This record gives sequence, structure tokens and C-alpha cells, in this order.
Amino acid sequence: MDERPENEGPRRIGVMTRLRNYFLTGLVIAAPVSITIYLTWSFVRWVDGWIKPLIPAGYTPDTYLPFSVPGFGLVVALVGITLLGFLTANLVGRTLVAYGEMMLDRTPLVRNVYRALKQIFETVLSNRGRSFQKAGLIEFPHAGSWSIVFIATETTGEIKHRLSQDGEPWLTVFLPPTPAPTAGFLMFVPKSRVIELDMTVEEAARMVISAGLVSPEYDPALRALAAPKPAAR
Repeated sequence: MDERPENEGPRRIGVMTRLRNYFLTGLVIAAPVSITIYLTWSFVRWVDGWIKPLIPAGYTPDTYLPFSVPGFGLVVALVGITLLGFLTANLVGRTLVAYGEMMLDRTPLVRNVYRALKQIFETVLSNRGRSFQKAGLIEFPHAGSWSIVFIATETTGEIKHRLSQDGEPWLTVFLPPTPAPTAGFLMFVPKSRVIELDMTVEEAARMVISAGLVSPEYDPALRALAAPKPAAR
């Protein structure tokens, strides 16, 4: 006769549930750390693979040490880029850069690639103090369906002149796809059709990357208390 306690089954299920939860908790902690270390290490090795062959053997520590020094190529690249910026800041450097750009402008195909890349880097790096201001919602891809966007700035220039016929302000927004928010759509939307969110841009980005699985907490009462009160008249 089987004399096992009746609650042995539920107890065993409870143990398995706890073990599964422990495993998932450990996975949530270990996976981001492991992936970050792997990507960083891969980037360092990739830079070393490009830079080290350009350095004379007598100037590399690998020649004198019985092991390879990871990151040496990355350090050389950072120092070289910094020196290039320093030299370009003076008159002689600017003259050389202008001469090099003139030669590239006279080269078919190459000039188009160079101009596009230069414009991209100048736009990103010269405005490094500026970023997306807020996160918002717009109706996309059809009415009744809403998508998260990053609000860049208020639309100006020719685009505003062409679109804003009645004087209504327009916003320049970026629509990020899931799960790679860096490749998306630049859109110009009337401000009245954009719902600004209280969540930060970082919280909205995490929500996009996780396909909605990670959603920031929201308490309307706390938001109302934190909101600045209008000045008394």
C-alpha cells in the first residue's frame, strides 16, 4: 500500500517552481553581463586586428612579451584620433585637411561616399549635447493603432514652411522598430497628433527593444504630485 503523504505532489511542484524561478533570475542577471563582456571583447579584438598590423613590430609589446596584449591596438587608435584632432585644430592641419577634401571632391563616386559619411558624423558629433527630448505616441501604421516615437525637435525651415499651412507647429520624430531601434523612420507630424509621454526616452527605448515586455511603472497620482504647480497670479 502506498503510504506517501497526499501533499507530496504539490510540495514537489512547489520545489520545481522555485528552482525554475531561481534559474530565470540567474539568467536575467548573467545574460546581460555575459553578452556585454562578449561584445566588448569582440570589439577590442576587431580593432586590434585592424590596427596592430599597421604598427612596426619593434613598437608592439607582443614582440617583447610571451603573450599578446589585448587592447593595445584600441589604445593606439584612440591616441591617433586624438592627435589627428589636435593637428587639425591649427592652421597647418586645417590646410592639409582642406587639401585632402579637395582631392576627394575631384574623385568620382568617392566624393559622394565621403560627403555622406562626413555629414553623418558632423551631425552626430557636433550635436552631442542634443538628443531626443521626449517619448511620445502617434497613430501608426493606421488609425486606432499607436506606436512609440522619440521626439527630436520642433520642425523648422523649409519643411515647416511646406507643411504648416495654418501655422500649427509640427514635430520631428523618430519611429524606432522592434527590436533594433537604431533603424527606423524619420517623420514629421503635427504636434496636435502627438501624445507626449511621461516616461523617459530610455524607458521608452527599453520598451521598444523588449517588444513591450519591459514596461515602466506609472502612477498618475505620483505624477500629478511631481508635476510643477502653476504660479499663483
